[in-house]
Amino acid sequence: MEHQIITTSDGSKTIYLPHLDETYHSSHGAIQEAVHVFIRHGVQAIEQHETRIFEMGFGTGLNALLAYVESEQSNRNIHYSGIEAYPVDTETVMLMDYCSLIGKEHYTKFEKLHTPDWNTKHQLSDLFSFEKIHAKIEEFTPPQEQFDVVFFDAFGPRAQEDMWAPAILQKMYDLLKPNGFLVTYCAKGQVKRDLKSLGFTIEPLPGPPGKREMTRAWKYI
Repeated sequence: MEHQIITTSDGSKTIYLPHLDETYHSSHGAIQEAVHVFIRHGVQAIEQHETRIFEMGFGTGLNALLAYVESEQSNRNIHYSGIEAYPVDTETVMLMDYCSLIGKEHYTKFEKLHTPDWNTKHQLSDLFSFEKIHAKIEEFTPPQEQFDVVFFDAFGPRAQEDMWAPAILQKMYDLLKPNGFLVTYCAKGQVKRDLKSLGFTIEPLPGPPGKREMTRAWKYI
């Protein structure tokens, strides 16, 4: 797949796909967007010590790395599962060089997120375990009510409308525990209407730099 590595406004890198005219992360800042959406308004909004994360789109592994760092900083047990149909090759991933900004001490852990086998559970530290699922979400049957939070980080609806279809969002609802939530950078009206139609309660939140708004959607039961 043809791609380019570009530097975003906060100095961190991301991947640009010309055929989709889409980047893996915000051009306004890959790391700062991920921290704002998935850590500050995702993991840190969960009260319990044991946290199970499901990510829609493993991508470069940035969100998984940040979740690992959060587990160390907050002494929180995290189990992370990420699904990815088209894995990024390890050589490209390491060129992202996230650890030069997040902390060079995390380099080995970041590498270990990418080198183990797919579809197998791995222990990255005493506090953090992970599983990378190599599958298309359309063909994946999620476990029911197993996760506290969904990181919904698919390419935007403009580039991949099918990834935001109600049938996919329904799978996210089904795999969440009662009172769990989905968090995403996307705040498009149609996406919020579809989430609401499936039973989610929508909570608009201030977006990261470059975005006015983001979305948190709760599964209240």
